[in-house]
Amino acid sequence: MPRIVRREAPAPGEWPGVHPVLRRVYAARGVGAPSAIPSRLADLLPPDTLGGIDAAARLLAEAVRTDRRIVVVGDFDCDGATGVAVGVRGLRMLGARHVAFQVPHRVLHGYGLTPGLVDAMEPLRPELVVTVDNGIACHAGIAAAKARGWDVLVTDHHLPGPKLPPADVIVNPNVPGDGFASKALAGVGVLFYVLLATRRRLREAGPGADADLSQLLDLVAVGTVADMVPLDANNRILVAAGLRRLREGRCQPGLRALADVAGRRLDRLVANDIGYAIAPRINAAGRLEDMAIGIECLLADDPSRAAELARVLDAINRERRGVQEDMLDDAGRCMAVELADGAAGVCVHDALWHPGVVGLVAGKLKERLHRPVVAFAPSAPGSDEWRGSARSIPGFHVRDALAEIDAAHPGLIQRFGGHAMAAGLGLREADLAAFAEAFQAVARARIAPESLDATVLSDGELGADEVSLDLAQQLRWGGPWGQGFPEPLFDGEFGVASWRVVGERHLKFQLERDGRRVEGIEFGGWNETPPPAAVRIAYRLDVNEWRDTCSVQLVVVHREPA
Repeated sequence: MPRIVRREAPAPGEWPGVHPVLRRVYAARGVGAPSAIPSRLADLLPPDTLGGIDAAARLLAEAVRTDRRIVVVGDFDCDGATGVAVGVRGLRMLGARHVAFQVPHRVLHGYGLTPGLVDAMEPLRPELVVTVDNGIACHAGIAAAKARGWDVLVTDHHLPGPKLPPADVIVNPNVPGDGFASKALAGVGVLFYVLLATRRRLREAGPGADADLSQLLDLVAVGTVADMVPLDANNRILVAAGLRRLREGRCQPGLRALADVAGRRLDRLVANDIGYAIAPRINAAGRLEDMAIGIECLLADDPSRAAELARVLDAINRERRGVQEDMLDDAGRCMAVELADGAAGVCVHDALWHPGVVGLVAGKLKERLHRPVVAFAPSAPGSDEWRGSARSIPGFHVRDALAEIDAAHPGLIQRFGGHAMAAGLGLREADLAAFAEAFQAVARARIAPESLDATVLSDGELGADEVSLDLAQQLRWGGPWGQGFPEPLFDGEFGVASWRVVGERHLKFQLERDGRRVEGIEFGGWNETPPPAAVRIAYRLDVNEWRDTCSVQLVVVHREPA
């Protein structure tokens, strides 16, 4: 059971017009004054500090000037899909006339630029391949592309292995020795930076390259939030600018359509809406079908076509939710055995699971158990090749853990890659047990026992007069909130005046404290047991919108008896 722990924060500074609670929240996140909240695009880190970007700009500018055939190759997640859309739209804006895209099918091709995907690209007759959100680990695929005479530009943000692939140019802030101050760029952000440098290169060569690349920032924001990279100062500028375009309705028709099918108002959109409503619908295509559907939606200029594709993505997402719930039920039986043995890390698998959903299952189990989790499924029904997706907890670098296992047991893992908190890998079915044993050994060695105790970090208690619509509004627009810059959470004890179950197992409360009542909701909170008469909760102070009226409500993220 998680326990609530209050954040420590320095005393907030003077900040006219900002609620004292929001000042306190900012101070806890290292922001002590308005000047520490960057908001202008002019405050972005300059592109020329990103390693390889000058060579990339020369390569792309020359391809535009000489009318070469360019193919943008993405990944099958939301970061990859938005990155492809940014690449295709941006290159066309810069004057490229022959730009196509290719995205791997999760089952047919596997991750990234593989030799099989190179074979599938042959009819496009590319002269230049530009990867986005992949490539840094695609040695064989890049070699296959080079053997056909294609130039290859890798733009990626994943951690590289000990040897870089044989691409013509690599742009990745996480390559060792790269001097870019922000290592947190998402894949879509890396390619956006490359386009900025390419525009400058084209301008230097002559007039005409005056494309307004800020029109792509809505896509950059969606991909950045969806990939859950840390929202450092640089990423917050990108996301804030993209959210402004979305709220003003100056966005791609596909994103407008996705917001519509998700029941979200554009003018009220915040980062949370991207993470929980828009991104899952894009991701669903790559998980269960073909991410080309999601990319086509993001590239659609005709609103009716965009709406049609958004409805398809919404239907796929509903199917994904059903598959995910079934897999989580199965996983519950698997993990009960492992936890009984005092596991520091958990590995679960099933021959009937879908490989496109194992990452979501691993993430959900990680949240429940507060342990690193790896979930596996066959790459195709009956296949001996299994694909795994890992999700981790703070303090356990899961990609480094896989590297440690690979070094200690050569040949056990066929391939792997990722970040500190998320990674992917492939291995043979016969090696599942050996991998689980090795993963467990690394987890036990690297994770302190106290780190397995889950905590919910709170920004403290709110007074009864602070639970107000004004503060809820200021908190809503005080972001963007996200990974590394978490949305404010508060805690307190309340009486439960009344409760009822609504929708899909959500609990709706009337909560009472100091003679005042306030609405509360706990999404997915009904577990067949009525809540006690008094509870201690951790909650978000939120704005509830209903029939053009706004009221304050508490969104409960953790609940325990008082």
